[in-house]
Amino acid sequence: MGNAELQSIHVHPVKAFRGLSLREAVVEPWGLAGDRRWVLIDDGGKVVTQRQQPRLALAAAELLPGGGLRLSAPGLDPLTVSVPEPAATVAVEIFRDEVDGVPADTAAHAWCSAYLGRDVRLVHMDDPATRRPVDPAYALPGETVSFADGYPLLLTSAASLDALNSLIAEGDHAAEGPLPMNRFRPNLVVTGTAPWAEDDWTRLAVGEVEFRVAKPCGRCVVTTTDQASAERGREPLLTLGRHRRIGGKLVFGQNLVPLSGGTVRVGDPVRILG
Repeated sequence: MGNAELQSIHVHPVKAFRGLSLREAVVEPWGLAGDRRWVLIDDGGKVVTQRQQPRLALAAAELLPGGGLRLSAPGLDPLTVSVPEPAATVAVEIFRDEVDGVPADTAAHAWCSAYLGRDVRLVHMDDPATRRPVDPAYALPGETVSFADGYPLLLTSAASLDALNSLIAEGDHAAEGPLPMNRFRPNLVVTGTAPWAEDDWTRLAVGEVEFRVAKPCGRCVVTTTDQASAERGREPLLTLGRHRRIGGKLVFGQNLVPLSGGTVRVGDPVRILG
């Protein structure tokens, strides 16, 4: 374990859009700076993700200074979106949570709606320190999260992906593998560990920043979506169902909550503290 290090860093400025790979990132209490502060919602206020719209994998959002975005997607001219001024909020339904968000301008709504062929709105989380608590069953008092599925950061392991791909290669849908890590949309990818070692971690440090492990990450249909083509298959859920069913969930990766602030950088040592 002495050689464990941070292999890569990823943020997703708009939830469900393509991820960005970074060399370093600031760790905020609610997640990596710039990660999942924007989300699409439908007419009823429900979050729209790759679960319903796999084509979102082909849309990209570049982070601009100040928190704005430059959106791009096949068939559309790029669009620059500014952080909206704090104004009237709209209710965003994300799983079992109802969270206030600030709508972007009408041009952003029109661009996103044109891409998906249905009415959606782009919404920004203006104050992640107060808007959305972490699930109290797995949280400490005061912990909050962005528009991520449930926790500030998701960590995965390169060794575990290699092990999973070996299992996929033995299965009925071997032709779908090997799968790349972007199927799992992590924030932090570690290397130099044993396969599945992260199952036993409770606290760790990445460089100068300490994290606690909140719970394993249960996986959904998004993992079956090819992030380069938006086409769906059967893996990895078939193989996870056979080999990684933990507590009724198909598990890959661990959800993290920061215990301190700072900056994480590719190549940082990873130390297991508990």
